Order: sequence, then C-alpha cells, then structure tokens
Amino acid sequence: MSANINMRNPELRKRVLMIASNPSVSPITGWPVGMWIAELAHPWHVFSEAGYTMDVASPLGGAIEIDAFSDPRHESGYSAHDVLSLGFLSSPSHAAILGNTVDLATIDVTKYDAVFFVGGQAPMVTFPGNEVVQSALRTAWESGSVVAIVCHATCLLLDTRLSDGTLLADGKTWTGFADAEEDYADSFVGQRLQPFRIETEARKNPATNFITGGMFRPFAVRDGRLITGQQQFSGTAAARLVVEALGV
Repeated sequence: MSANINMRNPELRKRVLMIASNPSVSPITGWPVGMWIAELAHPWHVFSEAGYTMDVASPLGGAIEIDAFSDPRHESGYSAHDVLSLGFLSSPSHAAILGNTVDLATIDVTKYDAVFFVGGQAPMVTFPGNEVVQSALRTAWESGSVVAIVCHATCLLLDTRLSDGTLLADGKTWTGFADAEEDYADSFVGQRLQPFRIETEARKNPATNFITGGMFRPFAVRDGRLITGQQQFSGTAAARLVVEALGV
C-alpha cells in the first residue's frame, strides 16, 4: 500500500511514538545536555514520507532541549551541514513539538506500531534506571511493536528487563555509540563527557552481541523487531529499517 493512500486514509496510517529525553545536567561536565535533533528530525522525515502519524513524548512531558552541537545554527558550526534539522527547527509547527511533548506515563504504548527512542547526551543521565522509560520499552516489546533505539539512547539495552526478568538485549545483535567515537568526542572537547560507555558495558554481557560500523558513519542493525542505530548519523538508516519492519 502506498504512502499516498495512507495519507488519504488516516485510519490506515501506521503510528510511531518518538521518545526523547527531558533536559538534564551532565554529572561529569556540569553542562546542560539534551536530545540530538538530527535523531528526531531525520527519522521524522522518513516516517512522514511513509505516511505515518508521529507523536513525541518525554519522561516528564513538556519542553525538551537539544544538545547545542546538534543545532545547525550553533556558533561552533558542528552541525551546520544538517539542513534537514535546520528546516525542522525553522518550521513553527515542527519546532512547537519540542516545546510541548506528551508525558510518557500517560500514554498507552500498545496503541503504536513502532516506538523510536531518540538519543543525545541527556539519555545517558536520565534513562538508566528510569522505570517510566524502561516500562515503555518493555511494554512496546512485549506487545509486539517494532522498537528502534538510536545512539546514546541505546543505554536502555544495558539494563531494561522483560517481565520474566531477562534482559531485553540477551540474545540480540545491536549497536550503539562506539568507544572509538567516545574517544573522539572526549578529545574534541578536551575532557571526558559520559558517565559510562555503552560499548564497554555491553561487552561485559556474554549473552548479547554488540557490533559497530565505521566511526561516525551511518550504521543501523535490525534483529527482528529490534532496530538500533550507532550514532547521530544513523537516524535515517534506523528509520528506514522501521519502515521495512512495518512492511508499508
């Protein structure tokens, strides 16, 4: 069924819940941290082209902030190439979404065909041990939804357990922000950035299979209904795998 038909028939549209972190402060640097805008804007574009309906939620609801280096308008010029995110942020209707996300605890996750967890630096602070976020992930998985997690949001796979007590990541092949990329990021800013490293922690679990692609190159992995993207350049690749998994 084509995306155009889906757009003309709202009841036939697939629904995707995108979950982003609320802003926080890094316990390592003391800097404000947020979500990475490309990891929302790029998948949003893919899902829009597929004719899907998207909602954006966060653990606390309300406004979310973006990591400064992910903003194409930032004086550093780090993401100046990202015209797709620039367009998202420049659109009043799209930018307004970031100022009024839905409280995740109020959402019935089972109503969505796919759940997409957005990365950034804040998930490393706000997602570990967060029962609201882990419950959403567990419920989505156990209800049969497609689950996609990108970049630092993949820290969820280090400790999210299913109802039977097993780690969701056990027996799964997945990816996330690589140690080599953490080395580069630390060197770029001149200090350690993250409280822990996803690859380092994942490799301590002999029951899971953590893999990486090229450093800061688009890389996404699909293992059944679980889709993971390595870093901020992998949002589009992960979203396309979601579309593939949903079959329309």
